[in-house]
Amino acid sequence: MDSNPKMRKEFLDSTRSSLFPDEVLERVLSLLKSHKDRSAVSLVCKDWYNAESWSRTHVFIGNCYSVSPEIVARRFPRIKSVTLKGKPRFSDFNLVPENWGADVHPWFVVFAAKYPFLEELRLKRMAVSDESLEFLALNFPNFKVLSLLSCDGFSTDGLAAIATHCKNLTQLDVQENGIDDKSGNWLSCFPENFTSLEVLNFANLNTDVNFDALERLVSRCKSLKVLKANKSISLEHLQRLLVCAPQLTELGTGSFMPELTARQYAELGSSFNQLKNLNTLSGLWEATAPYLPVLYPACTNLTFLNLSYAFLQSIELASLLCQCPRLRRLWVLDTVGDKGLEAVGSNCPLLEELRVFPADPFDEEVIHGVTEAGFLAVSYGCRRLHYVLYFCRQMTNAAVATIVQNCPDFTHFRLCIMNPGQPDYLTNEPMDEAFGAVVRTCTKLQRLSVSGLLTDLTFEYIGQYAKNLETLSVAFAGSSDRGMQCMLEGCPKLRKLEIRDCPFGNAALLSGLEKYESMRSLWMSACNVTMNGCRVLAREMPRLNVEVMKEDGSDDSQADKVYVYRSVVGPRRDAPPCVLTLSGL
Repeated sequence: MDSNPKMRKEFLDSTRSSLFPDEVLERVLSLLKSHKDRSAVSLVCKDWYNAESWSRTHVFIGNCYSVSPEIVARRFPRIKSVTLKGKPRFSDFNLVPENWGADVHPWFVVFAAKYPFLEELRLKRMAVSDESLEFLALNFPNFKVLSLLSCDGFSTDGLAAIATHCKNLTQLDVQENGIDDKSGNWLSCFPENFTSLEVLNFANLNTDVNFDALERLVSRCKSLKVLKANKSISLEHLQRLLVCAPQLTELGTGSFMPELTARQYAELGSSFNQLKNLNTLSGLWEATAPYLPVLYPACTNLTFLNLSYAFLQSIELASLLCQCPRLRRLWVLDTVGDKGLEAVGSNCPLLEELRVFPADPFDEEVIHGVTEAGFLAVSYGCRRLHYVLYFCRQMTNAAVATIVQNCPDFTHFRLCIMNPGQPDYLTNEPMDEAFGAVVRTCTKLQRLSVSGLLTDLTFEYIGQYAKNLETLSVAFAGSSDRGMQCMLEGCPKLRKLEIRDCPFGNAALLSGLEKYESMRSLWMSACNVTMNGCRVLAREMPRLNVEVMKEDGSDDSQADKVYVYRSVVGPRRDAPPCVLTLSGL
């Protein structure tokens, strides 16, 4: 707490009624790390509200338009770390206009005035310009951590500003962003006496980087624990980096090309053998069978293996998994096939999370892929599994029922049958009983994504059984408004509902009037909602922001894309012309 006791006493309410001394209350609050727990504590009484405000150093903001930076600064005067999310998740699928908003710069301006001691920023789906990154670098002298995930609007010039001016930087994590990748020279902007970096992730940059500058940087930063390089880094370059950083715990390898000489191969194997603390491995672009054995010495302690960029076949995956006895998280492409997933079930008894991505989701003629057989094999061998994201070509009700019987502790179950509206391919029945089995069996379920041919019966099951569900994603499903009504009426903890290409209309939308204020957001696109229905929602619930995104040439009476969220500041002022805001305070 602040060293000025008078200031602290004035901040805490002068009419204190709590029996706890300030010091005891501060000690108790310091033990609470979850933002949900701290928010709950702040509701106990006015004294606790004030103490929680004064003692909090990190804030999580799930929607940048739910609150203003000015309100955040008044509520929490001592923040050092901020997590800020912007655009709806469907921006990842190009369903949100590019100029939709979520500009981070107004937040930076307020933070510079109120939080000059800011140390950490984690941004997701925000619009970030080079000017904003330079402003950040120049206005926060103690700044240490920058994470940009699925952001856009900036270039490597912005990264150069961060490298040049943030003298105490410990983490620079740039993932899945829309970056104008001008050159790799930004790495040379780190000063020659800079040594504090602990995390460096530039895996999704497309251009070559200045390898000499990277090698010098890695050599200087003796506390570097995480290094994730892009595919411009060759195996020869990788070997030189590993010699400089045997202390790494997480590694993104870069490309596994071009070919190595026998001597280079031996040296690379020796370097991997020195990675005694490695627990996470990713990258492996263009990996081929002859080079996989070079990884084996570093696999013993791996808990996370991310192969989502590696087009491995089943035999290659099996040979690698044999070396990973402690694996808990695995991401793969569907090129591994069901045989590859059988190897997962045989070799990964501790596995808790599995993600299977499509190598080519738009090629309907593709011959590779995974089916219910692979998923079943994993469920028999990996009984601790509780998180799954599974893209597949076919599925059956019976398979899903068996899977959740084998793994009843699922908290996240995201099944994507890639052909929309596909039934159980053996019985030709809807997939209702599959998801009924999921919500009946998995009582801890927090996130669910449904797919396949689904009637309203699926959503009756969800409303009846999914009492801990927080996020639900629905596409190409349902029979009538009743389906959406069941979800809204029956899931008490629902916070995010995402719906696209479903027959739900105004009656479904308006059935959630009592629900939306307790939720973070509702997304509906390509449904049967009209502008009049949205206007009624806006009129009945003035504390919500109801935004409609209109497409060129669309029917004026239809609401193409609807985004509903609660806000304490009313309608935003930066919406582009294609976004109509129908409500506010």
